Amino acid sequence: MTDWLGMAASPRTPRPELKERVLARARAAGRRSSWQLAAAAALAVLVGGGTLWSVRTVRQLAAERTRLRDAVGALQDTLSLIRRPGTRVVQIPVTTGGRLGAITIFSDSATHRWLVACHGLAPNEPDQAYQLWFITEAGMRSAALMPMDDPHPMVVALDMPRDAGPVMGAAMTIEPRGGSREPQGPMVFRRRL
Repeated sequence: MTDWLGMAASPRTPRPELKERVLARARAAGRRSSWQLAAAAALAVLVGGGTLWSVRTVRQLAAERTRLRDAVGALQDTLSLIRRPGTRVVQIPVTTGGRLGAITIFSDSATHRWLVACHGLAPNEPDQAYQLWFITEAGMRSAALMPMDDPHPMVVALDMPRDAGPVMGAAMTIEPRGGSREPQGPMVFRRRL
C-alpha cells in the first residue's frame, strides 16, 4: 500500500553539481538579504534624520516668524505714534561723557503715549543707567530705566501716567543700575514741554 504513495522509493544520492548549485543559491540568498537589510537600515536612518531635520527646521522657522511678527508689530506701533495728527515732536540736545547726543520725544496727546529716541548718548558705567522722568503736577514720576551698554541708539515707547495730572515735561538723570524712586543722580536734561 505504501507503493502508491511514493514511500517505497529508495533514497538516492544527488549528483555533486546539484548539491553545489543548491548551496550556491543559499549563499547568494544570504548575501542578498544582508545587502537588503543594510539598505533598509540606511533608508531608516535617512528617513529618521530627515524627520528630525524637518521638525527642527519647522520649530526654528516658527520661532523666527514669531520674532518677526513681534518686531513688525512694534514698528507699526512706533509709526502710528509718530504719524498721528496730535503728535508733538521735541528734540533735546544733550552731552554725556563728552559726547554730543539728542533725545527726541514724540508725544501723542490722543493716546497719552510717548516714543523716546536716544541718539549719541555715552554708554553707562556697569553700575549705572539713564532714568527718564515725567514732570507732572504731582512731581517727578519715573518713566523708564534705560541702561545703555553700547553707543547704539535706544528707542522706548511709554504710557504717560494717568494718576499724576498732566505731564508738563521730561527729565533724564544718571542713576544706579536698578533705578531710583526720585531723581538723585546727575541731571542729563530737564525740559518743560
